[in-house]
Amino acid sequence: CVCVCVCACVVLEMLTQSQAIVIYTGWERHALLGSDIRLSCSFFSWRWTSEDVTFSWTYRPDGSRDSISVFHYTGGMAYVDNKGPFRDRLEFVGNPARRDGSILLKNLDFSDNGTFTCDAKNPPDIVGRPSSVRLLVFEKVPIQAGVITGSIIGAVLGLLVLIVVIYYLMRFLVARRVFSLSVSKHGKKKKEGSQQRQASSLLLPPPASSCLSPFPLTHSMTPHTHTHTHT
Repeated sequence: CVCVCVCACVVLEMLTQSQAIVIYTGWERHALLGSDIRLSCSFFSWRWTSEDVTFSWTYRPDGSRDSISVFHYTGGMAYVDNKGPFRDRLEFVGNPARRDGSILLKNLDFSDNGTFTCDAKNPPDIVGRPSSVRLLVFEKVPIQAGVITGSIIGAVLGLLVLIVVIYYLMRFLVARRVFSLSVSKHGKKKKEGSQQRQASSLLLPPPASSCLSPFPLTHSMTPHTHTHTHT
């Protein structure tokens, strides 16, 4: 039990004094010949940003197995390698207080193609894996696969939306046409019925009462006979 407690205390003390640091860079960057590009580097640490924070950049050209140091930041000062390929073309543009160790490469050439690796320390957090970004210089920046895929997906979605709109527009036009025909037929039948009633009224004979006197007869007409008496 005593040994277990001692080991646990040692491990806890080590974790307290030095914790892992996570470093982030991009995965791959494309740039035009003769242009400038910013290579970003930042880190995550459980500690507050130390005054002794450091950043280091190394470069390995394509086709080479060896890496060379091109930049180092320590003690609040930035140092650019004065013998490397970027001695006149590298500028520190980061902000160590914000955990930013980015650099700017200027006037890029095809010979700059390669892998750039950033390492950062934030004492007492010094344990971490460096992060790498690959730089590719082109005469014309190629269209990335993600852009092509996004364009295809966007075109397909736009086509589907257009088909749905046309479908509902056709349904609306058909329904409107059917409604118009229904109203037209109903109005035609109503008009024909009215014309038939008018024709029937014209063909019917006048009522018998129209030929008689407008005054009703109250008694029957009987002939008058005159009788003469002889004396």
